[in-house]
Amino acid sequence: MIGYVTLGTNDMPRAATFYDALLEGIGAKRLMETERYIFWGVSMQLPSLALVKPFDGLPATIGNGDMVALVVDGRDKVDRLHAKALLLGGTDEGAPGDRGGGFYAGYFRDLEGHKFNVFCTG
Repeated sequence: MIGYVTLGTNDMPRAATFYDALLEGIGAKRLMETERYIFWGVSMQLPSLALVKPFDGLPATIGNGDMVALVVDGRDKVDRLHAKALLLGGTDEGAPGDRGGGFYAGYFRDLEGHKFNVFCTG
């Protein structure tokens, strides 16, 4: 159902370095890019994540209540991706752990303050 998610950035080179390093750990790479945007994903046929310079030319801001969830196939990957985000300068929003019902997740914010959840089920 979801094709892609976009997040605004005010510093494309800095943000690109963060996401290149973070997303390589789950097999994602740059799929498309211009001066205004970069898309990361594992395939053009699967959902992707994009960073964009806002079209209206105003500064990018974070949305209260907005969150992007990244699914992985194991608790070890949740732990590694969460730790990598913090190592790259992201901030902790909730250490990896069991959230109940077989839902294992960790939460962090990227360099611009966008909230992420990395999770697995089962």
